[in-house]
Amino acid sequence: MREMKDSGLKWIGQIPKGWKVNRIKYLFKTTKGLSITKENLIEEGLPVISYGQIHSKMNTGVTVDEELLRFVSFEYRKFVSSKMEKFDFAFADTSEDYEGCGNCVYKRTDDELYGGYHVVILKSIKKEDNRYFAYLFQTDVWREQIRTKASGVKVFSVTQKIINEASVIIPPATMQTRITTFLDAKCAEIDALTADIHTQIDTLEQYKRSVITEIVTKGLNLDVEMKHSGIEWIGEIPSTWNIIRGKYLLKYLQKPVKEDDGVITCFRDGEVTLRSNRREDGFTMSDKEIGYQGIDVGDLVVHGMDGFAGAIGISDSRGKASPVLNVMDTEQNKRYIMYYLRSMAYSDVFVALATGIRVRSCDLRWNKLADLPYPVPTIDEQNAIVEYIDATLEKTDAVISEKKSQLETLDEYKKSLIYEYVTGKKEVPAI
Repeated sequence: MREMKDSGLKWIGQIPKGWKVNRIKYLFKTTKGLSITKENLIEEGLPVISYGQIHSKMNTGVTVDEELLRFVSFEYRKFVSSKMEKFDFAFADTSEDYEGCGNCVYKRTDDELYGGYHVVILKSIKKEDNRYFAYLFQTDVWREQIRTKASGVKVFSVTQKIINEASVIIPPATMQTRITTFLDAKCAEIDALTADIHTQIDTLEQYKRSVITEIVTKGLNLDVEMKHSGIEWIGEIPSTWNIIRGKYLLKYLQKPVKEDDGVITCFRDGEVTLRSNRREDGFTMSDKEIGYQGIDVGDLVVHGMDGFAGAIGISDSRGKASPVLNVMDTEQNKRYIMYYLRSMAYSDVFVALATGIRVRSCDLRWNKLADLPYPVPTIDEQNAIVEYIDATLEKTDAVISEKKSQLETLDEYKKSLIYEYVTGKKEVPAI
């Protein structure tokens, strides 16, 4: 067992003898990324990485994945202080949550790259491999130095000063190499397993969508006689079904707001619930609440801007919402209508019908929903379809939940592995 010593740092305690302690400011020079916005981004050009990509789940922290890159005009090359060299880091200087404070990415190649907006760049003074720090910066114990000093409520700000004053522990160079080589191999194995599970989850989500799309237009009986619906995106439907315009099926509701109503949001996963039931990070709160409407439990809701992405559901709460939400009632099975509308979203029908250029401009107001054709089986068939879809989704969601649990386990294992070796709590096994 190797000899330990007191580091003098509360956040780490004892470290192996021979390891040193220093502050970031003595190892790196800090500078800011480019003063650009999303409007400055182009399809091809000078590669940049901004805070949004640093916060991406695809960012492993130890290398710059090509999928994280965005591009600006080569004219920005003149801002040399924002250029990242090999062995430099890019930190996000803002975060929408506490845990994201300290998120960064390590540049380990000679490829041209510039820091983008809301980025603090750490330029390596000694120009030597800093992979060890890339792993150290991922640990919660190290990040507490950043998190406890970050300012803000809804959005947390991480300044150059906060990063500069943070301390690091430094193993001897040979030990750094042993640690990073070991962690590179182990983390690659974990990342491969993680990627495979993500693929499985994506496949299951696609299966859910295909079930909905197929059943709401074809029914449950595969042997029934079919007829053409006359609608391109619907195709054939059972011969006993009708095609009816939304205005004859749906009732547009505009309810008054009650004094104690909380704000309701229709999310892209189809959940319609009080905002307080889910995290509020990233939401813009309206001070005046102009045009807000009441929503009751059981109301059918279609998000006017996000409906194209699946934000269509039935409210589980009483509350109020902005006029961007279409609130409706029907004598048909609401869940059948909901699933049909979601199938249109999954099939990109709403995007195809949009008049805007950008996807976010898909405007699903009541007049459009009222004019749309709906395949309408009997109520008994609707009930059977809903029962089948509900049961299928419940089973599939159970499998997805288990897969997500596996991801959490792998993530915790990876974090623990990194922590134990970069802090010297465990010694890299001899080859």
